[in-house]
Amino acid sequence: MLEKINSELLSLERKITLLINELKSLKLQNEQLKQQNSALEEQLKLKDEQIQSFQNQIKISKIAGSVGADRRDASELKKKIDEYVNEIDRCIAHLSR
Repeated sequence: MLEKINSELLSLERKITLLINELKSLKLQNEQLKQQNSALEEQLKLKDEQIQSFQNQIKISKIAGSVGADRRDASELKKKIDEYVNEIDRCIAHLSR
């Protein structure tokens, strides 16, 4: 009877040890996944900002293209607006850091 109890206790201890090791492993994996998730969220944020910037450039290009002035004036206006957009994008990127 005592041997059976000892045997069951040893078995229980072994199972507890395995569960503790599994818990540690899962906690480590969870932390790694959280870090990966944070990195991916940051990448997504940057990509969204780039898309927004490109969309703004397209809108400005359309506006500059629809100006009723001659081609040279429209081209100069488009170039100047693109410069402004690029400068604004640099400022935003600098502020994001």
